[in-house]
Amino acid sequence: MAASPQHWFTGLLKANPDYRLASGLFLRAIALVYFAAFFSTALEITGLVGETGILPADRYLAAAKAHYGDFFWLRLPTLFWLNAGDLSLLLASYAGCVVAVLLLFGWRPLLCTLLLFVLYLSLFRVGQLFFNFQWDYLLLEAGLLSVFLTQGPSRLLIFLFHWLLFRLRFESGISKLLSGDPSWSGLSTLQYYFETQPLPHIGAWYAHQLPESLLRFGTGATLFAELIVPFFIFLPRPFRLFAAGATILVQLLIIATSNHNFINLLTIALCLFLLDDRALRWLPQRAGTIVEKARRPLRERALHRLLLPPLALVVVIGSSTLALEVFAGIKPPALLKELSGISRAWGQANVYHVFPNMQTERQELLIEGSDDGITWKAYRFRHKPSVAAEMPRFIVPLHPRLDWMMWFVPTQNPAMRLWFESFLWRLREGSPTVVALLAENPFEHAPPKYIRVLAFAFRFTTLAERQASGHFWKRRYLGEFPRVPPRNP
Repeated sequence: MAASPQHWFTGLLKANPDYRLASGLFLRAIALVYFAAFFSTALEITGLVGETGILPADRYLAAAKAHYGDFFWLRLPTLFWLNAGDLSLLLASYAGCVVAVLLLFGWRPLLCTLLLFVLYLSLFRVGQLFFNFQWDYLLLEAGLLSVFLTQGPSRLLIFLFHWLLFRLRFESGISKLLSGDPSWSGLSTLQYYFETQPLPHIGAWYAHQLPESLLRFGTGATLFAELIVPFFIFLPRPFRLFAAGATILVQLLIIATSNHNFINLLTIALCLFLLDDRALRWLPQRAGTIVEKARRPLRERALHRLLLPPLALVVVIGSSTLALEVFAGIKPPALLKELSGISRAWGQANVYHVFPNMQTERQELLIEGSDDGITWKAYRFRHKPSVAAEMPRFIVPLHPRLDWMMWFVPTQNPAMRLWFESFLWRLREGSPTVVALLAENPFEHAPPKYIRVLAFAFRFTTLAERQASGHFWKRRYLGEFPRVPPRNP
């Protein structure tokens, strides 16, 4: 006899004891990811969106309130409606670090996960372009699910974690095929990727030296891992274990060759829900106590029975609607599109497309200042390549957002030009918070009268070139970067 809809629904909300240990490990893992994200934010937030930052948050919020009207808080949820000053931004960032440590040690997991989500969502919403990255969306989706996880894993909750990992991996793969980029279809991507990625480290230099045949195989394996393996997530246990192993291996290889902040660590953490407690039985069982301590039957009913089902509907329908629109060009009904927009405003039901297009040449911009227009001195960024002899550094899991954003500027996308011109203006002003984003300021006493931007083509040296010169990069001057004269933002 077929189960009734009510019985089937109750079954979805039933606790899933196979993932108790995995759940505890995930909560500790996401605590570490949150700490890295908040700490990285604390290092830059005032220079990016502070009072004298590149894109001040208070001006952004004022414009948003005028645009959205009475329901501005629903379309742009953030605590910084109360105050968006430098002190508030810093307090939120460092508070996130503290709460992440508390979660790591198992102190009040429900309260900690809720605070972490609210704090990061608040920073994300005022971060504007500087927080418009795939990993920010991923952390917000995983972070909200972790709130429910503190009360124990249910079957519906485990499905939502699987659904999130599937979307991240499969959508990243399908976007590569649909982009029409010949480097993906021709399996030549890895011949360029290690050299042209935003922030390579020393591992990328070594990977770039590998034989072409091995790099082509790696490109094909990447597509297999993103287009085929994600479907194994929903198959019986042996397939899920294979999906976990293949995905974790890819993430470890990326970490070994790329500075992609915390996204690979978070992806590995999501794979814990493919490795049930039987697969993790060799680990200390006390790792799962963070979930056991948090269990309260009444709260569990309130969270899992009242709030999780509507969240599941929003996430599944919203993410599917957006994916069909982005990848298939299917326009959703107006109401569904509006609901999807609201859910994304809260960091949910996103679409993922990591590196759908590959650059085949690396361009770096060097910013110089002068007091007389004759003698020029260069500003130095913290992490992006600028000096040929400098070894690319390993900085995972930190996320230097200014250095990342500089990678997009040579494309001359209008959105990139807007913030870049504001950045140059702040350098001419000598804004202390903006200058503090850089590794070296050659104008400590007074800002320069003139600013210019020079463009260079960068490429990795070969083994022979490095042995001869000791350099990791070869650079070729392209000319002065065209730009609109900077103006007061």
